[in-house]
Amino acid sequence: MSNPAVSLPARNGVLGLVVRTRDLLESVPYTLLALPLRAAVATVFWNSGTTKLASWNTTLSLFADEYKVPLIPPEIAAYMSATVELITPVLLVLGLFTRGAAFVLLGMTTVIEVFVYPQAWPTHIQWAAMLLVVLCRGPGAISLDHPIARWLSIEKNAIFIRE
Repeated sequence: MSNPAVSLPARNGVLGLVVRTRDLLESVPYTLLALPLRAAVATVFWNSGTTKLASWNTTLSLFADEYKVPLIPPEIAAYMSATVELITPVLLVLGLFTRGAAFVLLGMTTVIEVFVYPQAWPTHIQWAAMLLVVLCRGPGAISLDHPIARWLSIEKNAIFIRE
């Protein structure tokens, strides 16, 4: 016969503190975790987009001489990049079309990693990790997607939201 006092984790002492801390951390709602994820990755791309606009001639030179994205003329790549970097961060922060924005930025991150700066993979994998969480779990309840999905009578586990 087993002794229940021995088989249950101790609720006092160091082990108890570890168990209580773990339980507390696991009780944090995803909605609260999604906010800094969305804001952090949005900041990275927003800053890049505004830097491109600040000196458009320099941006065109970078796309022509350094970035050299294949199959797309440098001017078109520069416009596409700036557009994505200025629109998708706003969508992420607002939590509007969040999964689509995360998907687009994940694609952009992949292009940057593969064709432009492959040696910067430690940074790109951080961006990708944040974007994958948002893509897979959604924006959380503190987003514009959430009331829109409710208004459209979409289930909680549908495409747009997840609590």
